[in-house]
Amino acid sequence: MTQIDRIRNLSIIAHIDHGKSTLSDRILELTKAVDPRQMREQYLDSMDIERERGITIKAQNVRVGWKGYTLHLIDTPGHVDFGYEVSRSLAACEGVILLVDASQGIEAQTLANCYLALENNLEIVAALNKIDLPQAEPDKYAEEIENILGIPADSILRVSAKTGIGVDLLLDAVVDRIPHPVGKEDDPLRALIFDSYYDQYRGVISSIRVMDGSISSGERLRFMQAKAVHDAEEIGVKTPYPSPIDRLGPGEVGYLIASIKDVGEARSGETVTSQIDGATEALDGYRDPKPMVFCGLYPVDGDEFEDLRDALEKLKLNDASFTYEPETSGALGFGFRCGFLGLLHMEIVRERLEREFNLSLIATSPSVKYVIFMVGGGDTPTEIDNPSELPIASSIDRIEEPYLRISIITPSEYTGTVMDLCQSRRGEMKKMEYLSPERLELIYRVPLSEIVIDFFDQLKSRTKGYASLDYEADGYSASDLVKLDVMLNGEPVDAFSTIIHKAKAYDYGRKMTSKLRELIPRQLFDVPVQASVGGKIIARETIKARRKDVLAKCYGGDITRKRKLLEKQKEGKKRMKNIGRVEVPQEAFISALRLDD
Repeated sequence: MTQIDRIRNLSIIAHIDHGKSTLSDRILELTKAVDPRQMREQYLDSMDIERERGITIKAQNVRVGWKGYTLHLIDTPGHVDFGYEVSRSLAACEGVILLVDASQGIEAQTLANCYLALENNLEIVAALNKIDLPQAEPDKYAEEIENILGIPADSILRVSAKTGIGVDLLLDAVVDRIPHPVGKEDDPLRALIFDSYYDQYRGVISSIRVMDGSISSGERLRFMQAKAVHDAEEIGVKTPYPSPIDRLGPGEVGYLIASIKDVGEARSGETVTSQIDGATEALDGYRDPKPMVFCGLYPVDGDEFEDLRDALEKLKLNDASFTYEPETSGALGFGFRCGFLGLLHMEIVRERLEREFNLSLIATSPSVKYVIFMVGGGDTPTEIDNPSELPIASSIDRIEEPYLRISIITPSEYTGTVMDLCQSRRGEMKKMEYLSPERLELIYRVPLSEIVIDFFDQLKSRTKGYASLDYEADGYSASDLVKLDVMLNGEPVDAFSTIIHKAKAYDYGRKMTSKLRELIPRQLFDVPVQASVGGKIIARETIKARRKDVLAKCYGGDITRKRKLLEKQKEGKKRMKNIGRVEVPQEAFISALRLDD
């Protein structure tokens, strides 16, 4: 067990691509935590999907030694959708390394993560990374950090995580500036679970930070919120390989295995204490994050419904920020309505379900949560996140939709194109401020439904990748919204329904009907594909019938014989059209609901 004054607990926070994972790699090398022969890039990013996309999705922790001190290092994600992972990690730390790219300066997520650290009263060690790049301007951006964040320019370190320049000085600064944890060994045990995942052989494996007291292997433990009791089968630290030890003292970070099979008993934010003479008050834990984007997830094969339920339950343990509840659809059968923090989060969860649990899934169009006020219903609203639940238009007094307050930091030459994008998405400008002569911050209030599909992609393409985006929820406001239904052969298909602003309904309807005309195979009768708003058809396409050659057996002869056969075919098609159901192949659903279109 390490002396408490020789421990430093810290997180690395930064904007996307400013070098957090690379810095973690260099620290592992410098402290000789990993054998040089086994070293690889993004060492702490354990998921294939993280390595493929080059982003961190899950916060990872590792214990390293430096000049007689023990450092517990947590590498956090940078993308705005995974901000919840960052906030959980910060609860286990006393300080942070704030990393800023010396060629780009402060970006939107830099500010957001810095404010998160200040809210948690953490010590901030600022460092400018990538000083080895030819376009790096460390002096200029050190001044910018001082002006915006108030961190003195002369205390900001200059490092290159790629080449290792200055990383040793950064670790010295961490030891000098970040305070050691506080906590008494004699107090009753209180440990915070800040992350967990499910292992099929060992059950739930939890990452814990001991706040007070100490935890020993074999000890009987009480999980305070879940009111469950388990034995500590193994405790240990990640160095970065899991290494079992006998005891974790106050201020230390490690992992706990207690043969927990029910994933609900070791959620993030849980307080662990001793069964005998344990603590009476639990730790604060975390605020539950509020999902912003919703979609239906359905198994392609209906028999996989139970497998999908188990997979969601296990993934929920590892990623507490998404929600799910069962729902049914006339077109797609049984599935789940899932809530996510953003669109990238939704893509990642779906991809993880398919890879880690071998499922084939269909996702419906993403939607957001609306608040409905009924005529004569007073001020008691109804919340819906599924367009098919919207009541008929005549009974609705007003519909309110969620808004976001978005902060965009962009080079000043792209100001016009960014303002045009925000205004085309019904945005309302709140503030415009120059951070330096060549960069400014724009703050807009924009409906969440306008950002959900491709706002981020559009922003990046219009500014050649230089703009950065951060957002936070900003309440609800009434809007002129309508429900758009897509009908095949006169029957509404609930999977394609959406709630949309009245001004955009026609364009969306035209796009959806022409897309479905290409995707749905031809039947033996004409199939009308219609988009309707409130019972009124606003767009239509027709899938032409396949025609069987009934005249193949006629070789010459009287025209009346041919006409008789054609009339008979026409009658059959008419009858089939009355009773015929259009079969929509699964591929058509997947293609029509593709996010990138």
